[in-house]
Amino acid sequence: MALPRESLMDVEDYLELDRTSIETRYEYIDGYVTMLAGGTANHALIGVNVTSMLRRLLRGGPCLVYNSDLRVRLSETRYVYPDASVSCDERDRGQTDMLRSPRLVVEVLSPATEAYDRGRKFAYYRDNPTIQEYVLIDSLRPIVELFRLEKNSLWTFHSFGPGDDVELASLQVRFPISAVYEDVIFPPEHDN
Repeated sequence: MALPRESLMDVEDYLELDRTSIETRYEYIDGYVTMLAGGTANHALIGVNVTSMLRRLLRGGPCLVYNSDLRVRLSETRYVYPDASVSCDERDRGQTDMLRSPRLVVEVLSPATEAYDRGRKFAYYRDNPTIQEYVLIDSLRPIVELFRLEKNSLWTFHSFGPGDDVELASLQVRFPISAVYEDVIFPPEHDN
């Protein structure tokens, strides 16, 4: 659900709204505020699986994983809540209420957000100078897609399915796709 699009909100008002909202989170893109909706059990479980796995793989190193409760500042006019994010920058630790230097962002796809996550939101992530990898996780079937920044603003695409290992080059870790989907029950497939 979005707030009325007729009026723009400045960044300071957005941050005050978002910081004082107890049960609701909002994203902010170029003056427009969008209230975030809840997800399904599979969506939540995939998010827990990913953050737990990344936490275990990154333990003891310079990088920390964060869940969807931490705001990510993409630019002066763009603030989002990815399902998971990783920062290796010491300035993103401690009492901050937002990441400023994410290295990796993860979105769990849902039918309502898939087009946005693949389109405009990916464009916003590409504009951020610190993001090196973007992971999309399908919540309806076991597919993980990875976009990796290579040289000269070139992003490469990597797709993973059942039996594959996902390699995150920016973090120097790999994990089986089965770990992402542990305990997830997929909906039955329909022939159309």
